Amino acid sequence: MKKISTLLFISLFSISIYAQDKVAKIEFESETIDYGTIEKGSDGVRVFKFKNTGDAPLIVSDVKSSCGCTVPKKPTEPILPGENGEIEVKYDTNRVNPIRKTITVTSNAVTQTVALKIKGTVIDSKKSTVIGDKNKSVLEN
Repeated sequence: MKKISTLLFISLFSISIYAQDKVAKIEFESETIDYGTIEKGSDGVRVFKFKNTGDAPLIVSDVKSSCGCTVPKKPTEPILPGENGEIEVKYDTNRVNPIRKTITVTSNAVTQTVALKIKGTVIDSKKSTVIGDKNKSVLEN
């Protein structure tokens, strides 16, 4: 009975090692996009580029943003080994504020969750403060 148990254990162990040989790996060109200082209402679309450096198809199962002002788009098809993919992010540039948002990517890669960041500042150059009176603002035409 002991020999059968040992043989069964070794067989299951060998199968589990073999099954783990092929894995997907996701490598981003950059995990942060800096919008810099941009004008209110300007184009808020940016792209995170990545590559599947593993040897199994990469499936991006979910992409979530930390805020409703940022809308990410994930690939709909698996990314084959050695192929490139993109995650598009659209920030609502009608919000005049600093940008500090996180996009969470979930996939079947070895690192299953990756946190991407966007940063920058949206300004409205049509509004300016009158020098000498910090409480007044004027609209320039």
